[in-house]
Amino acid sequence: MNFTCANSGHDFKSVCLAEYSNCTDFDYDRSVFRETIISQWNLVCDREYLKSLTQTIFMFGILVGNMVFGHLSDRFGRRMPFLAAVFIQLVSGVATAFSVNWYMFTTLRFLLAVATGGTMVSSFVLIMEIIGARYRETVGILYQIPFNLGHLTLPLFGYFLRDWSTFQLAISLPSVLFLSYYFILPESPRWLLTAGKAKEATIIMKTAAKRNGLPTDNIESSTQKIVAELSSAKKEHVSFLALFRTPKLRARTIAICYNWFVCGLCFFGVSQYIGRVSGNIFFNVAISAAIQIPGTIISIYANRVLGRKVTLMSSNCVTGLSCLLIMFVPDTGAYHLTLGCIGLWGMSFSFATVYLYAGELFPTVVRNSGVGLASMVARIGSMVAPFVATLRETYFWIPPLAFGIVPIIGAGLCILLPNTRGKKLPDTLEEGEA
Repeated sequence: MNFTCANSGHDFKSVCLAEYSNCTDFDYDRSVFRETIISQWNLVCDREYLKSLTQTIFMFGILVGNMVFGHLSDRFGRRMPFLAAVFIQLVSGVATAFSVNWYMFTTLRFLLAVATGGTMVSSFVLIMEIIGARYRETVGILYQIPFNLGHLTLPLFGYFLRDWSTFQLAISLPSVLFLSYYFILPESPRWLLTAGKAKEATIIMKTAAKRNGLPTDNIESSTQKIVAELSSAKKEHVSFLALFRTPKLRARTIAICYNWFVCGLCFFGVSQYIGRVSGNIFFNVAISAAIQIPGTIISIYANRVLGRKVTLMSSNCVTGLSCLLIMFVPDTGAYHLTLGCIGLWGMSFSFATVYLYAGELFPTVVRNSGVGLASMVARIGSMVAPFVATLRETYFWIPPLAFGIVPIIGAGLCILLPNTRGKKLPDTLEEGEA
């Protein structure tokens, strides 16, 4: 949002002139947006860093939510922590729209982010544990489509709602629909079995079998047998630190976590980089969001034919090479927008694949903690992303260089990862080490 000191008489330019040092009031160019957090709380000049800090704190909140709710979900089940996160998300999201200053806004956004991080990790693991191996890769990737659609609707909301508080309220209220999940969402039978709750698991699986027209005769005996086998096995501590105890699982955890970092840094970083490219902001964001939907859908077939490892390596290379090319093309909006969109298209493959990969890689006893840890590392990348993107104003070559090299390194680390397509989900740490 361009600005000028109210008493300067200059045209609207986002430049802090020396004469602005004692400026206490600014005029803003409201031709695009009527009110933003920048114009409402004067986040310009010596307060400009608060813009990026707001985004970083939000990503830190998602990081906290990933770890806290990941641990709670492994200990108390997937369902109740997810429902708690949904409720907090609704309340904090609506409250954010009524913030009276930057501190209140940032605090409420942090709580919103914690809840969002909780819904992300809990819901994905619940899906992966409910769906059978036959449809696991399809459903695991289709899980990303609502995220893509949400991204695509943002420029639509932004176009018609040019005030940040109205915009925030409009995108928060749909969360009220998730409260209905209290009545329709079952607990994960796989978690119930590892927790020794055979009776509850049997009820849920019988209900699912009946709805799908399948026999229920052997379900009870099978669940009791599984619980007995798990009970006789060595009890395992479900801390995420267990992922680093054995050599293979440790190497795989580091490799998949780094690739989540790649997705967090490059997806959000390139998205913000595109937002700074000249042109219509609504068009730029809409195009960058729209190309992710076919990318996510195509990744289903890529994972089915090529497997997780080759798909992830290839998509990372597409993003890396397209971002590196930005340094060598003319500094015009069209070239940068095209290459940036290709980079985001590659990330739509990578993001869908790392979610699926992590869900299949980590054992049941630490699956939520493992996915939470990986997602936490992604948020570290997301926290760094806005600061990297803003370097375009001073060192134009740093953002494309960073967004280019990081995913290529991630592609190399994929060598450490096993092929998990079509294989049984590991339940114990021993199975995860195999």
